[in-house]
Formats: sequence, structure tokens, C-alpha cells
Amino acid sequence: MIKVVGVTLKEGGKVYYFLPNNLMLSKDVEVIVETERGLQYGKVATDLFELEESKIKTPLNIVVKVSSLSDSLKHKKNIDDAREAIVVCKKLVKKNGLNMKIIDANFTFNRNQLQFYFLADARVDFRNLAKELANIYKTRIELRQIGIRDKAKEIGGLGQCGRNLCCSQFLNSLDNVTINMAKNQNLSLNPTKINGSCGRLLCCLKYEDQTYSDCRKCMPNIGQKVKTDSGEGVVVSFEILKGIYKVNVPGVGIVEVEKSKNGCC
Repeated sequence: MIKVVGVTLKEGGKVYYFLPNNLMLSKDVEVIVETERGLQYGKVATDLFELEESKIKTPLNIVVKVSSLSDSLKHKKNIDDAREAIVVCKKLVKKNGLNMKIIDANFTFNRNQLQFYFLADARVDFRNLAKELANIYKTRIELRQIGIRDKAKEIGGLGQCGRNLCCSQFLNSLDNVTINMAKNQNLSLNPTKINGSCGRLLCCLKYEDQTYSDCRKCMPNIGQKVKTDSGEGVVVSFEILKGIYKVNVPGVGIVEVEKSKNGCC
């Protein structure tokens, strides 16, 4: 077991795990952490807890220190400057005639990198744009093309359930989601019901699919003939998670059956 602490790098963002580095940390404490991009400013989102080392897929970075007042002021300036950089970048994109839409930008804490996120329908040759930005900001420039789902992940927002988008909170990767997953969960195929804020299929269809698959193993299909205590009939509907299906028995009507009472696992 190893002690870790969860830290978010932006308000309402995904929680990343770091080694506490023997620091006294608690929720909402603002800290400086070491990341692949360099030092980043963040906020502690969890209490210290122990995690099995087998569950750690990549080496953990450390919390460098608890932020000071000067660190906080520097972070706020970085945010303001990044907002201005978006405006500058948009003007340069227009000047260079590039077919891309700038979505967001951010500095690392020590300003050794300025990263821009953009949407584009195809690959974009932004080499000249990167040179112009580097000349202006005197730091390493990275332009990252993202998809519509990545845009939702970066920007965040609320889903149909009323909670923060899963992709911006805890999903480590955006896996393929298929329409068969919606069918497997017996959902209406109305796009307004099964599509997320990004216009693509809901991410939760993916990580809930296995549970529904397990629950459906012993459930009959709609239209299938089955025997019940009231006689033989045709399955007309079911509630997967409850393990209940309804059978239309001739001369009797709709009969509700629990799968555990019909010889199922």
C-alpha cells in the first residue's frame, strides 16, 4: 500500500493522484505539483488515503509544496495571460487563413510551456503559427488538436443526470461507445436521450455496459415464448436491473416474472 492524495488542476476538473511528499495536506489546500508538462498549480480534492501499488499503472509524481500567497497571485496572472493568449492566437489563425477553432489555452506554473487546444475538421499545418506565438510569448508552444468529445472533457459542464460530465471528472480514457450498448441497456434510441453534451453517445453507456450484460444473461428476449406459473406466453418487456420481465399469457393477461424464480442464475 502507498499513501496518495487526489489533486485537481482546474476547477471541477479530473482528479489526479500524487505522492504527498511528507506534506500535511487536507481538502481544498492549494498546492504546486510536478507533472509531465512541468510544475502545475492545483487544489487538493481528497484526504490522504492508501492505494494498492498494483492499481498504479504509471509512476506517480509528487506534490512539491503548499502554495504561498505569491504562488496564488502568479497562478491568477497565468490564467489572465492565457485568456489574452487565446485572443492573440485567434487573430493569428485568421491572419494565416487556418481552418481551426481555438478552444482553450493554459500556462504551466513556471510558464515554461503555453498549450493551446483547438478543433479542426482535418489536419492543420500550424508550424508558422507556433513560431509566431513563440516569438510573442518566449516560451515553448504546444498546439493540440482535440475532438468534440475532448472539447467536452476540457471545458466540462453538466450532463443529463445533473452532475458534472464524467469525461471531465474521472474517466481516464475516452473509449469507443456503440449503439449496441444502448440497445443492450434497453434504452430508447432517441438521440436526445442517448447523446451527451458533445453530441456523441454517452460515455456512461460504455462503463455500465458490462453490468447490464451480466444482468441480461438469464433474461429472455422480447417476443420470446416462455413458460410461467400462469401458463405459456410471450415476453413483452423487461426491467434489466430489477431482474423482472413481463409476459403476455393468453386468457390471463400480463404476468410479471422474476428471473430467479424461473430457474435463472
